[in-house]
Amino acid sequence: MFKCFYPYEYVEDVFSINYKALSDKGYKGLIIDIDNTLVPHGADSTEQVDALFAKLNSMGFTTLLLSNNNRQRIERFAANIHTLYIEEAGKPHPACYIKAVEMMQLTTSEVVVIGDQLFTDIYGANRSHLPSILVKYIGYYKKEKKGIRRNLEKIVLWFYSHSKRYQHRLF
Repeated sequence: MFKCFYPYEYVEDVFSINYKALSDKGYKGLIIDIDNTLVPHGADSTEQVDALFAKLNSMGFTTLLLSNNNRQRIERFAANIHTLYIEEAGKPHPACYIKAVEMMQLTTSEVVVIGDQLFTDIYGANRSHLPSILVKYIGYYKKEKKGIRRNLEKIVLWFYSHSKRYQHRLF
């Protein structure tokens, strides 16, 4: 019922992903969301995020930031990061994911999507036939009030956690 929202993997954060295993499996490209995936909403990049992108580039990955944010936001974030990007992408529409793959000069079998939202990042990846990794959004453990989408995500993730068939499809 909810499988169109199920990620291939669900991990703590972008720093806990086994990028070497992805590389060993033949993945060459990473489409990555920014807000609440890499940094809190609206924040600039951090030294840790900059170092992650440097590591990914040294491993041979092509990276692309796919965001519904405007160009100024993305350029400010990516000031110290060598990466491609698409602004005002229109996620979860499949066209933006396909455009990202084409910009990376790769095929859909060589690219993984990483994001924090089921209803945009993961749904769009699934609609585009791209494997995906869901990370717990930044602020996941804070006790502040969550929006309706985050509460709906909890319901979907409960079903996902009870559907072993759809878990661990990358690793």
